[in-house]
Amino acid sequence: MSEEGKLKVVINKPACCGYGVCAEICPDVYKLDEHGMVYVENEIVPAGMEDIAREGAEACPQSALEVVPA
Repeated sequence: MSEEGKLKVVINKPACCGYGVCAEICPDVYKLDEHGMVYVENEIVPAGMEDIAREGAEACPQSALEVVPA
């Protein structure tokens, strides 16, 4: 399976303050742990979810998320 054209999520864990906006916008990509901190089950953004994953990352008040080419 080619990784070309795919996107991945990069998390700056220390910057996350647990607002959860990302998970509200895109719960299929962004998850919150028991402390309310963001994590992803798979750093590769599922096909067809690129725009909503970007929207979730851009909505982070702390800029803790970035969606970049894989």
